Amino acid sequence: MGASFFVGALLLITLLHQGNCGCDFYKGSWVRDESYPLYDSSSCPFMEKEFNCQNNGRPDKEYLKYRWQPTGCNLPRFDGRELLKRLRGKSIIFVGDSLSMNQWMSLNCMLHTAVPEANYTLLMRASGSDISTFTFPEYNVKLTLYRHAFLVDVVPKRIGMVLKLDSVDEGAKVWTGNDVMIFNSWHWWTHTGRKQRWDFIEEGGKTYKDMERLVAFEKGLKTWAKWVDSNVDPLKAKVFFQGVSPDHTNGSFWGEASANQCEKQAQPVAGSNYPGGPHPAELVAEKVIRTISRPVHLLKVTTLSQLRKDGHPSFYHGHGRKHRLMDCSHWCLPGVPDTWNQLLYAALIQN
Repeated sequence: MGASFFVGALLLITLLHQGNCGCDFYKGSWVRDESYPLYDSSSCPFMEKEFNCQNNGRPDKEYLKYRWQPTGCNLPRFDGRELLKRLRGKSIIFVGDSLSMNQWMSLNCMLHTAVPEANYTLLMRASGSDISTFTFPEYNVKLTLYRHAFLVDVVPKRIGMVLKLDSVDEGAKVWTGNDVMIFNSWHWWTHTGRKQRWDFIEEGGKTYKDMERLVAFEKGLKTWAKWVDSNVDPLKAKVFFQGVSPDHTNGSFWGEASANQCEKQAQPVAGSNYPGGPHPAELVAEKVIRTISRPVHLLKVTTLSQLRKDGHPSFYHGHGRKHRLMDCSHWCLPGVPDTWNQLLYAALIQN
């Protein structure tokens, strides 16, 4: 694949980002389609247990039958074999938290379903490692997952674990050199207590015990954005930001105040507008990405995912119902992340 592919693809990415391509793939609604899902969970023997809702006992299947329909146009039909051909000899890396894993696992399943006869290797992260890889040797294509939830660095110091808002040095050692980079961050910024991964925040030589989380998120994203502008050659690599994946823990946001989070939700929100309005973290991501001079494509998955209150594992996450733990953050597979990958595919293949 030569420079001409990247120039053409980057032109498309820029047009999509500016909304000048004649159709906005991110505005639309979910429609029922009997040809869905795009694959069966049983066709992915490597599927992560937490995402395999049918195997975990979810009794309903209606949520599998929805396709994203942009207003006024259609998404290109996903062709995994064609994508592997176009990406021959290339490396793709997903960088972020477990929502990156959700999308990475989805793409693995979509590609494996497209070329079931092709050999593949899967190396899930071992103890102490944050890296997992899925490869197709025949095509020399590697899909890497790098669990790096904040994009900026978290390092041990004498005072404890420190979140460094002005450094991506450690993470960049891993993602630099990949041909396609899909970044994601948000969910871990909201964690407190035992789930919080850091003890202190550091920026510009100053140390803070805490900081308003949206403010910290924006500062961290700005550091990542500076790295992109200083280090990415647009003729050699393409950069995406996954967008912010929403959760569904408050039924009043979709007009159902009595709902017990996402439990027993079986259908999407009708129409194109989410009653709860835009996600504040997505607004921050859009603001920061607009400041980047290099071509970066924001996969604006937030609104279309907000409409899918039915797409989460709920209690069917494979860990039993102990303490009635409910997962309304991750997504069942097959499911919503497959559409994220259709949008990624559209940006990658069209010149």
